[in-house]
Amino acid sequence: MFQPVIFREYDIRGVYNQQFDDDFARLLARAYVVYMKNEKNISNPTVAIGCDARESSPAIVKSLAKGLMESGANVIHLGLVTTPVCYFSTFEVAGVQGAFQVTGSHNPPEYNGFKISVGKGTIFGVEIQKLLHIIQKGQYIDGQGTEKTIDIKPTYYDRYKKEFGTIKNIKFVLDCGNGAGGSVVRGLFNAVGLTPTILFEEPDGRFPNHHPDPTVEENLEDLKKQVAKEGAVCGIGFDGDADRIGVVDHTGRMVYGDELMVIISRAILAEQKGAKIIGDVKCSDRMYQDVAKHGGVPIMWKTGHSLVKEKIKVEKAPFGGEMSGHVFFADRNYGYDDAPYAALRLVEILAKTGKTIPELLEGLPPAFNTPEIRIDTTEEKKVLIVQKMIEAFPDKPGADYKVDFTDGIRLSFKDGWALCRSSNTQPVVVVRYESNTQAGLDAIRNRVEAVVNKYL
Repeated sequence: MFQPVIFREYDIRGVYNQQFDDDFARLLARAYVVYMKNEKNISNPTVAIGCDARESSPAIVKSLAKGLMESGANVIHLGLVTTPVCYFSTFEVAGVQGAFQVTGSHNPPEYNGFKISVGKGTIFGVEIQKLLHIIQKGQYIDGQGTEKTIDIKPTYYDRYKKEFGTIKNIKFVLDCGNGAGGSVVRGLFNAVGLTPTILFEEPDGRFPNHHPDPTVEENLEDLKKQVAKEGAVCGIGFDGDADRIGVVDHTGRMVYGDELMVIISRAILAEQKGAKIIGDVKCSDRMYQDVAKHGGVPIMWKTGHSLVKEKIKVEKAPFGGEMSGHVFFADRNYGYDDAPYAALRLVEILAKTGKTIPELLEGLPPAFNTPEIRIDTTEEKKVLIVQKMIEAFPDKPGADYKVDFTDGIRLSFKDGWALCRSSNTQPVVVVRYESNTQAGLDAIRNRVEAVVNKYL
C-alpha cells in the first residue's frame, strides 16, 4: 500500500501506515535493484542501510533489507545513524554502491521515508519517479542476497580526527533534539578534543522534548537557556536526522541559515579567492552581496538538499547551503550536508579567531527580515497559491519589481525582496521577506500576503 504523492522532488516521505507501509518498503527495495541494473548496469549491488530513531524505522529497515536480498542485493546494516553517516558509507566503506537512509527528517513522529543514494550521490526529480514507474510495472529481479552489520562510527570519528586534529576546547552547547544526532555527536566532538554540553542526546523517535527542527525558533528555547546559563559562545541544534543545523549566538539570538553561510563563506574565500558559493532562493540579497564583496562568485539555485548538492558538484564550488540549515562543504569534505560536521567547522572558526558570532558577521548590512515562514495548507493549494502569485506579479516592463522563477517566485523591489514557493516535502507554502527598513518589510509582506491569504 502506498500513495504516489510520497514520491517527492528529492526523497520519498509520508505518514507511515497511512501513505505507505512495510510492504511498500520491500517493493521500493526491489525497484531499486532494477533501477541499478537499468541505469547503472550494476547487478547484485552492495547497499548500505541506516535509519533514524523513529519508532517505525526498525520495521521499515527489515522490509527494505528483505526486498533487497530477494532481488540479489547484498545488504550492509549501519543501524541507527545520522543521514550524513549513511552518505559517508558510500565514500568510505569498501564495495558500497548505494544506500538507503530510513528517516522522516524533521517531520512529525508519524512520518518516515527514504533518502536514497546511488553511487556517491543522492537521486532526485526524474530519477525518483523512475522508481515509482518500476513499482507500477511490478517487474522485478529475483536473486539471493546477503546481509551483515558493521559499526561505521569509529571510521567516521577517525576521518575527522585526521582532518581537524585537536580544536581549542571552547564552551558551547549542542541540542540533538532526541534525533539521530545523539548517536554520533559525543564521539565525534570528543575525538577532536571538544567537550560540549549536549541536550536531549538520547535518540527517541517520539521527540518528547521539542520538535527536531532547529530552524524554527520556538524549538531553540532550551538551547538558548543553556547557552545563557553556561556563558557559552554559541548553541547548535540538529534536526531529526542531523543533516540540518540551527545556531544561536552567545546572546541567544537565532542565527539565520544565510548568516551562518556568510561566516563560513568568508572563511573559505579568505583561502580560495574567486570561488563559487551556492545559495538557495530563500537566502537574502545581503548574503549574495557579501559573497561578491569578499571575492566570491555567488550563485542562486533551487531549494532542496539534492538539488543544491548537485549544483555544487556541477559548478565545482567549495561550499553552498540553504536557508533551511542544509550546508555543504566540498573543500575538505565530500560535498553533502552533515550538520555535526558543519558544527565542527563553525566551532573551528570561533576557536581560531576568538571572535563572537556578531563579530564574525561584522560588515554585513543590517536588515529587517522574517525567517522562513511555513504556511500549512493542502498539496493542491500549495501549487495553486504559487500560480496565483505568478499571475498577480507578471514579468512585464515597467513593473516596480523584478521576477525570478528559479524556484517558485522571487520578487525583488528597490528596497527588499519576497519569496513564495511550495514545499517539496510537506503540504506547505514557504514565504520569506526582507527589506532595509521596517516600513519596507511591512509593505512588501502586505502586498504578497494579500494574494497568498486569499487562497489559503
